[in-house]
Amino acid sequence: TGSTGVTGSTGVTGSTGATGVTGVTGATGVTGATGATGATGDTGATGATGATGATGTGATGATGATGTSTTATSAFAANTTGAAIAVILGGTLVPLPSAQNIGPGITINAANDTFTVSTAGRYYITYQVNLTAGLLLGSRLIINGAANVASTITPVLTLSSFNSDVIVTLAANSTISLQLFGLLGTATLINNGAGAAVTIIRLS
Repeated sequence: TGSTGVTGSTGVTGSTGATGVTGVTGATGVTGATGATGATGDTGATGATGATGATGTGATGATGATGTSTTATSAFAANTTGAAIAVILGGTLVPLPSAQNIGPGITINAANDTFTVSTAGRYYITYQVNLTAGLLLGSRLIINGAANVASTITPVLTLSSFNSDVIVTLAANSTISLQLFGLLGTATLINNGAGAAVTIIRLS
């Protein structure tokens, strides 16, 4: 076979062939830089008012004025001397010269047998009498010169000890006494002890 001849000139370009099939989508590219901040939006509507908070503790107030004590109006007196009381049927007042503790608003007379309260009010009054021997006599409080029935002890048998208490409403300058009655004779109080005693306390 002889040698290859000289290459001929390039022929005319043929017409474009049909578009090939779309290739596979490439990988996502790197995220771009963040854009500039947008303009501020309109202010939203005001929200509903929240619940009221717990009340705080305020400062301690100033100390109030000292109140008045009605029980400061009180008195106590006794007879611890072993006194012999000459009792008459209509009644004999018992002197109370011992262990006196008389508060403001109450006084006792020189004979130590009559208290006077200067202020009107409700009063608690109690008394006791202790004799050396049992006797058939009675005991009572005398208030403003009259026997107080609620405080009266009138035994049917002999007694050596008597005690009673009452709450009474008294006018200003009322008087209070302890009385033995119903016997014509002598009643001897125990000595060096509570032979007789009266306590008075203003309640209101």
